[in-house]
Amino acid sequence: MLERVKLGSTDLWVSPLCFGALAVGPLQRNLSVVEAARVMGYALERGVNFIDTAKLYQCYPHIAKAVGQREDVVIASRSYDYTFEGMRASVDEARTMLNRDVIDIFMLHEQESELTLRGHRPALDYLQEAKAKGIIRAIGVSTHHVACVEAVCAHPEIDVVSPLLNKAGLGIIGGREKMEQAIARAHALGKGVYLMKVLGGGHLISDVLSAFGYALSFPYAHAAAVGMSTIEEVETNIQIFSGRSVDQDTLSGLIRDKTLHIDSWCQKCGTCVKKCPAGALSLEETGPVVDRKKCLLCGYCGAVCPEFALKII
Repeated sequence: MLERVKLGSTDLWVSPLCFGALAVGPLQRNLSVVEAARVMGYALERGVNFIDTAKLYQCYPHIAKAVGQREDVVIASRSYDYTFEGMRASVDEARTMLNRDVIDIFMLHEQESELTLRGHRPALDYLQEAKAKGIIRAIGVSTHHVACVEAVCAHPEIDVVSPLLNKAGLGIIGGREKMEQAIARAHALGKGVYLMKVLGGGHLISDVLSAFGYALSFPYAHAAAVGMSTIEEVETNIQIFSGRSVDQDTLSGLIRDKTLHIDSWCQKCGTCVKKCPAGALSLEETGPVVDRKKCLLCGYCGAVCPEFALKII
């Protein structure tokens, strides 16, 4: 069983391995609700009590089926909403679809800097009201940007930050070293910190032990969200996060190449290019072109595509 760690100054105790639900949802593996719940349910039985999701990921039903009436599971979700009423609607949607009166952590999705935090001030105001009413337990932000982590340090109302960090610095806007420094400062101020994309969106899967080793040895994070879609992945990751050895044959069997696939019916509208947080897409005469060295395989482009022509496979 995985140990529990206190998430910063919150009252939440979480497993250091967080189940990244994006991997089971329609933006990535697109598992059925039943199959996704089977995989997540196995993780819960093995000691993982922390699940990361978002309104964008469209997997609330999967999580609800896996969690059922369990009260020991910490769920973090987030939304792009920037208005008071929009954020209220997003939190209410999460409560309804997850069948939970209280959402443990609700966050602003993909913030960039103090300017974007100011632009989301009405949404933050709602989250503060919701926390005061006991509808949520903690307020957070997720980000790929060093500038945002630095800005969070000046916002006492923000309890949790989920920054992008991995050993290769893939996708970090501002550089790995500065991100490490910003996270250290947030940690010192009592912010709960759980990392995302420690495998660089799958690019570091061939060196998984080293990538996880970097994240686990980083002293200023309480947990790391890892996308998992099979029981074999869950079990292997639990072994690694528990400090147990994993044989190379097991690791080799889990490695699979993922790629961003663009279907022939793409309308070349460029919506995906504007959405890509890593700047990995450009629009050419033939349609979107992927810089695979930059692509984080997050699936956010597919979520905004009006024709659903982009998929992680």
